[in-house]
Amino acid sequence: QVQLVESGGGSVESGGSLRLSCAASGVPYARYCMGWFRQAPGKEREGVASISNFGTTAYADSVKGRFTISQEKDKNILYLQIDSLKPEDTAMYYCAAGSRSSWYCPVPVATAYNYWGQGTQVTVSS
Repeated sequence: QVQLVESGGGSVESGGSLRLSCAASGVPYARYCMGWFRQAPGKEREGVASISNFGTTAYADSVKGRFTISQEKDKNILYLQIDSLKPEDTAMYYCAAGSRSSWYCPVPVATAYNYWGQGTQVTVSS
């Protein structure tokens, strides 16, 4: 059984930082992409960052330079470091897992990911 459990969200002021974590278990892919997505109320789910089993990363243009995705493979934990938070970063953040079909993981698209966590809320006040 695949489980993805996010944590680390919260309410912060603009300019602050958060580190989100995703504890993964049972992911059935040796060649995988792990991704972070976010969804604000009334908006579509947006892929923000991905990382492959090799450690290669990709970021949406909207978060480049502020978001950093990483992983501790021996602990099966995925991270998303978010710096210089802005009110527009307010959203539910989800981690997801999918099979890697090419040599890299592109900026994540929801349809390419099969397993999802329940999400962790990030709220940024101005």
